[in-house]
Amino acid sequence: MNHVHPALSSETTEKARLELNENPDTLHQDIQQVRDMIVTRPDIGFLRTDDEFILRFLRARKFDHMETFRLLAQYFQFRQQNLDMFQSFKVDDPSIKRALMDGFPGVLETPDQHGRKILILFASNWDQSRNSFIDILRAILLSLEVLIESPELQINGFTLIIDWSNFSFKQASKLTPNILKLAIEGLQDSFPARFGGIHFVNQPWYIHAMYTIIKPFLKDKTRKRIFLHGNNLNSLHQLIQPECLPSEFGGTLPPYDMGMWARTLLGPDYNDETEYTLTYDQRLLVCSRSQSTVEAAALRQMDRETSTPLLALD
Repeated sequence: MNHVHPALSSETTEKARLELNENPDTLHQDIQQVRDMIVTRPDIGFLRTDDEFILRFLRARKFDHMETFRLLAQYFQFRQQNLDMFQSFKVDDPSIKRALMDGFPGVLETPDQHGRKILILFASNWDQSRNSFIDILRAILLSLEVLIESPELQINGFTLIIDWSNFSFKQASKLTPNILKLAIEGLQDSFPARFGGIHFVNQPWYIHAMYTIIKPFLKDKTRKRIFLHGNNLNSLHQLIQPECLPSEFGGTLPPYDMGMWARTLLGPDYNDETEYTLTYDQRLLVCSRSQSTVEAAALRQMDRETSTPLLALD
């Protein structure tokens, strides 16, 4: 029997009970019921099934056993179907490290007033000669893997702010439907994180157009949590208190240091040999599963690079 060590404050424990239906008295039974469903999906390699790991999925789906198992299966299926994204899935991978050092993502030390961790993206910092969109997505997913180890964040969740200031039409034209759909699959459908809000600020008209195109891929719950503030920081402050925000967003905190999160991950206490580095051995998949699994992953990589942009320049 694995053991779960909550290490939660009394306030967070009560929040988990009220908002997520978490009951400490039935925790192990809840986890085991989800674990027992694994045999129903022999097509998926479940690389981690310990108590603490399954618990984060239960929290993400408010202890609905069926929905929890669906998310757990999608988590591993997404990695199985996108093998190229999860090879060398570590901070010291050159492409991930480069994206992190460029601030993708930024992670604020101060949570919002609900205890949510605030992630920030300054879209115009995307230098397409340095980082592909896939590099940035990998860095975001890896950052979430590190952060979701915290039981407090499994319960309190995250808030994402994307600043589109000076994000050019040319940059936007590189966002293809395929890679945006991939990001939605990876973040919305396949990861055990609770996002309390996704905030767009200073977005130009073509980001509105892009959002209209991707809207059908978003769940209703996700759409309700996306806020388009434009240049109105007052509306942002109604949802995230200025005391929690850096000066770039009209907050009272100092300007954000773009390399801070990367330095945190690469610091002397960081260990890159942890569970989130687990991935599929591509050669093993060729032998033991349908070969189309690997071939599909290769085809997807080609599609990401060559598919039609959402916004054409001509």
